[in-house]
Amino acid sequence: LFLTAMAIHLSLRVAPLDLQQGGNSRIPYVHVPAARMSILVYIATAINTFLFLLTKHPLFLRSSGSGTEIGAFFTLLTLVTGGFRGRPMWGTFWVWDARLTSVFISFLIYLGALRFQKLPVEPASISIRAGPIDIPIIKSSVNWWNTSHQPGSISRSGTSIHVPMPIPI
Repeated sequence: LFLTAMAIHLSLRVAPLDLQQGGNSRIPYVHVPAARMSILVYIATAINTFLFLLTKHPLFLRSSGSGTEIGAFFTLLTLVTGGFRGRPMWGTFWVWDARLTSVFISFLIYLGALRFQKLPVEPASISIRAGPIDIPIIKSSVNWWNTSHQPGSISRSGTSIHVPMPIPI
């Protein structure tokens, strides 16, 4: 809770507004962490699903189910906030961009896993195990294809954005 409060404070009070985008420059402070959580939860869910298939321990199945719900929420939040960010940038809420499409596919995988959880068989685990293939595609799509989505702003070699901005993210 403390870190969340600090991130909100830093993103709303400390980080500078963009001269051209104004208040729209604050959307990435929700969008980027939601996208990262979506991928992180997906990896954790895939690991729990794999461990469940190995051990058949119900704790792994339960945490995998919870992870699927949480991951679907963060993926939906990523898509919605991305649309709000894309509207002033591209003039539309949605374009069939490589990154947007790969995140949407990830959301469909989450929804499929949620739907399959009600069945007595474990097709949800098959869906979740197939999904991590999409993670490197999501991460690298802006570098592989020249699309309307901006390239990655934060990388191991540095950042292309103003120094106070990545701290709240």
